Amino acid sequence: MPRRARVLLAGVPSHLIQRGNNHSACFFAEEDYLFYLEHLADQARKHDCAIHAWRLMTNHVHLLLTPAKPESAGMLMKGLGQRYVLACYRYIEMNPVRAEMVEHPAQYRWASYRVHAPAEQSAPI
Repeated sequence: MPRRARVLLAGVPSHLIQRGNNHSACFFAEEDYLFYLEHLADQARKHDCAIHAWRLMTNHVHLLLTPAKPESAGMLMKGLGQRYVLACYRYIEMNPVRAEMVEHPAQYRWASYRVHAPAEQSAPI
């Protein structure tokens, strides 16, 4: 059953929580936390949200923010979600390296890395 729509009012602080799918981890390395914070600041400026407090946990994020317009918080979260896809992409490609199966993602045959890397190919899906 879908969650009821939130009521977000301009100028009223809101506590937002963003969780990983099925409570799975969102952050795997220090770079992931820094990536998120960089984009949080960027999206807050872009969508005119004041960030009062934040906490990045392994599998979720807490934000206390005040949106300047009713749609500001939603647009900020949308922007963060779109950026997260890039972090997720990086996690997928680097997974065999983190598992110490290979030293470089191009060395793992059963992945899309070589399709996206210049002059490389992998098995078709």
